[in-house]
Amino acid sequence: MQSSPVVPFDGKALVRNLTTSPGVYRYFDAGDELLYVGKAGNLKKRVSSYFLRPKMEPRIAAMVSQIARAEITLTRTEGEALLLEAQLIKSLKPRYNILLRDDKSYPYIYLSTGEAYPRLAFHRGAKNLPGKFFGPFPSTYAVRESLNLMQKLFKVRQCEDSYFRNRSRPCLQYQIGRCTAPCVELISAQDYAADVRHVQMFLEGRSSAVIDELAASMDAASRALQFERAALLRDQVAALRQLQAQHHIQGANADMDVIACRIESGLACVSVLFFRDGISLGTRDFFPRLPWDASPADVLATFVAQYYLDRPVPRELILTEAWPEIELLAELLSSQAGHGVELKTRVRGDRARFLQMAERNAQASLTARLASRQTLGTRFDDLQKLLDLSEPPKRIECFDISHTMGEATVASCVVFGPEGAEKSHYRRFNIAGITPGDDYAAMHQALTRRFRKVAEGEGARPDLLLIDGGHGQVKQALDVLQELGLSGILVVGVAKGPARKAGEETLILAQAGREVHPGPGSPALHLVAAVRDEAHRFAISGHRRRREKKRERSSLEEIAGVGARRRSELLKAFGGLAGVEAAGVEELMRIKGVSRELATRIYDHLHG
Repeated sequence: MQSSPVVPFDGKALVRNLTTSPGVYRYFDAGDELLYVGKAGNLKKRVSSYFLRPKMEPRIAAMVSQIARAEITLTRTEGEALLLEAQLIKSLKPRYNILLRDDKSYPYIYLSTGEAYPRLAFHRGAKNLPGKFFGPFPSTYAVRESLNLMQKLFKVRQCEDSYFRNRSRPCLQYQIGRCTAPCVELISAQDYAADVRHVQMFLEGRSSAVIDELAASMDAASRALQFERAALLRDQVAALRQLQAQHHIQGANADMDVIACRIESGLACVSVLFFRDGISLGTRDFFPRLPWDASPADVLATFVAQYYLDRPVPRELILTEAWPEIELLAELLSSQAGHGVELKTRVRGDRARFLQMAERNAQASLTARLASRQTLGTRFDDLQKLLDLSEPPKRIECFDISHTMGEATVASCVVFGPEGAEKSHYRRFNIAGITPGDDYAAMHQALTRRFRKVAEGEGARPDLLLIDGGHGQVKQALDVLQELGLSGILVVGVAKGPARKAGEETLILAQAGREVHPGPGSPALHLVAAVRDEAHRFAISGHRRRREKKRERSSLEEIAGVGARRRSELLKAFGGLAGVEAAGVEELMRIKGVSRELATRIYDHLHG
């Protein structure tokens, strides 16, 4: 039976039925994979350019030849179309669009509310806690440095609530002058609230107002003959003024981001300098995925729309390039932010100096990235020769196991491709139901869970599967692949040398029945070791988090009749779990609400 011929897509028929309204169009291939998302103020005019032009750029021609169907969404305004386009590109990741690859959540400073003594903390992830969030900051370092400054200037606590509630005496932070010990009420709630208010003002960029308030309080304390308090306030004001002098960037007197783009050899780098209230928060580089013929203006237009889609927008964005819809995007960002947002490309004076700084950062980062890519390509080519492959592997997966004496076993799976680590594909597996410390069983379970989906037709297949271990670990991988009926995946074990010295690893090719000793000068071994080390790091970090979470769980939680309040009273009365364990039944009964029966139950549980 002959299959019916594939009917080519009729783009001209699509154009004939389109309106001149603004909207978004999406192109799909024969496999229903999304090829491209675009927006237009006039759909009929824009879409017709794909099908009625006699000549097109190679990238556009290649995409058009794959179109099997199209979807159209009408919007009320061109601004709505621009916003919808950015949302769809970010969520659906079409093949032919410029895509900002930024899957990391950004760090914030969190200030809790609803407590007599609020805390400051580092925060990353969903902002669903009761309190205020300040940021986002460009890096973890910027948040840590800011929190360190807060401790020195305002002495607001940063300890966890569980630690804070169970203190019976001041901790080391009080001893070194970085906390006022609210845990044991060495500061009144009123005075602490004033410090918290100053922290909030400072983080909102109102440092000058904080200095004015502290200076006024210093004068009042001096007039009231409270000379010790006046001296403390004087030192605080001096420290704040010194901080302003150190961190204030001349000319950066507004909230603004300075953005530059450089493209070379098919790779783009967007470098962003962040300024808030005249203070530099640092820089961050992005390497968006792009078609080979994209221009810096195309990259910046897409970057700004995608990056600021769900983030706070400063009042000024200074850019190296302009594009036709720049004013439209400025209006859209202003509406979304609730304040005016200007997108500037022609600047002079200090702003031009900042733009040159961003351009130099972008060029330096791009040069380093290209050099790294070239080195990575050499390593992949050498690995192809070493393993006698027909072509370099496109997807490498590596598995490792981590535990402490069999406790909280975690398996990791990291993925590398020709571009390097593909962190969005990393996976961890919490291992359960095995004999503690049985690495073979742990590896077998992790590989089964990973490759069962591949056997069911889901997920990507690796070309090369690296196993951190010797023949026993490799055998687990081969057994799993055989059980699941998977073939065509090369399995290589990475065994440490006799002295466990880097560069002396042995590669075990069990399917070929041989071993390879590349030596410390082999680029292929450098690649394998880098992938193995990343799997090791990823496994250890997951294991530590699982272990700490398990150990943070108090054994008192497992006792019927001991709720959160009673558990807190027991820990506070005896100075922690060790004190509760050392207490007898009679001592436990002295705690309000603890009967003899409950005290006996607690004692038996802790000593059983």
